[in-house]
Amino acid sequence: MTEPASTNAAASERSADVIVVGAGPAGAATAYHLAQYGLDVLLLEKTAFPREKVCGDGLTPRAVKQLVAMGIDISEEAGWLRNRGLRIIGGGMRLQLDWPALASYPDYGLVRRRDDFDEQLARQAQKAGARLYERCNVGAPIVDERTGRITGVEAKLGQEKAPVSFHAPLVIAADGNSTRLSVGMGLHRREDRPMGVAVRTYFTTPRHDDDYLESWLELWDRRGERDRLLPGYGWIFGMGDGTSNVGLGVLDSSAAFKELNWREILKAWCASMPEDWGFTEENRTGPIRGAALPMAFNRQPHYTKGLLLVGDSGGMVNPFNGEGIAYAMESGQIAADVIVQAHARRTPLQRERALHTYPKILKDTYGGYYTLGRAFVKLIGNPRIMKLAAERGLSHPLLMRFTLKLLANLTDPQGGDAMDRVINGLSKVAPKA
Repeated sequence: MTEPASTNAAASERSADVIVVGAGPAGAATAYHLAQYGLDVLLLEKTAFPREKVCGDGLTPRAVKQLVAMGIDISEEAGWLRNRGLRIIGGGMRLQLDWPALASYPDYGLVRRRDDFDEQLARQAQKAGARLYERCNVGAPIVDERTGRITGVEAKLGQEKAPVSFHAPLVIAADGNSTRLSVGMGLHRREDRPMGVAVRTYFTTPRHDDDYLESWLELWDRRGERDRLLPGYGWIFGMGDGTSNVGLGVLDSSAAFKELNWREILKAWCASMPEDWGFTEENRTGPIRGAALPMAFNRQPHYTKGLLLVGDSGGMVNPFNGEGIAYAMESGQIAADVIVQAHARRTPLQRERALHTYPKILKDTYGGYYTLGRAFVKLIGNPRIMKLAAERGLSHPLLMRFTLKLLANLTDPQGGDAMDRVINGLSKVAPKA
């Protein structure tokens, strides 16, 4: 029996070559590149733009490169604030380091609030041809009982939460750390990989126009009888709009991770800052918010049975510095490249063979580096090592320039200087787990 035309039209609107679940940086980048290649893409976002996300709002040159690749206008006139590098404070010392001059990346970073950053990326994906559904809360995957492959997703659409189904031969999980879609497909978090927490807020402050991102290597808990050095770092990022983003990132490599209230730690840390900076309750312009930082491939495999994981859903946060946006966007571009090649293959077996290259490319690109990062996380989980590193390291600018390249993953893969060759060499020989 032929269905009414309106029903056929609705079914067509909810079918595509690829479904992308989540319109954060990972999902928006994936959808943009797929649409640029000419594929029909559905981009499903559970909230409505603009919307808030917990983030430091500071973008390194790696992320800037991805914004340029998406055609985003990153001029100051368009509301972007440039930064020249990183100011590191610790061990009673202060060192200012410019971003390295490289062939592969620009020599500047950017700052932008997440409450409109994500929307810019999602709208750019729309302009490229992706079909964006906002207020589309995705629930369970639709799975072919015979093959076990994902063939779509169930969702609730709009303020009325109308139940709908979307269908595609490939689905991208870009739904963040909790990634209900991945869990629904039986992919659970690896407990042997590091996890972090970011906690941040905003203050009205005269420090709002700082052209360096500022990182405090020593994060002290001074509330008890004895001062305790915590496994993490604090940050101050000027937003250029009269406010600064002030926060801290903490790793789970210490017993303190679960036992402390990190919002209270942030309050105490802010209260210890100079009075004229204005980091006081009356100058706070928003709530203190926190979010998990899934690191070092903590959910695998990154491709299985029609499902690809990008960004936080695949645990791609850099364990060295907690950066997630650059890797979210890069993994989205990698996934899009693989999908386009698979889409052009003639048989299901050939397409599947192409899709299985995605996790291999990810491991070749990041695996060794993330292994080094996991070792780094274990080291700085020891307060004595962290204290020694801050006190001794900052007195050697050359060593700190090397450290900046290592922590920010900023090297030229071909050629480069001696520091680049050492970092690239270490990443190459480290196990790609």
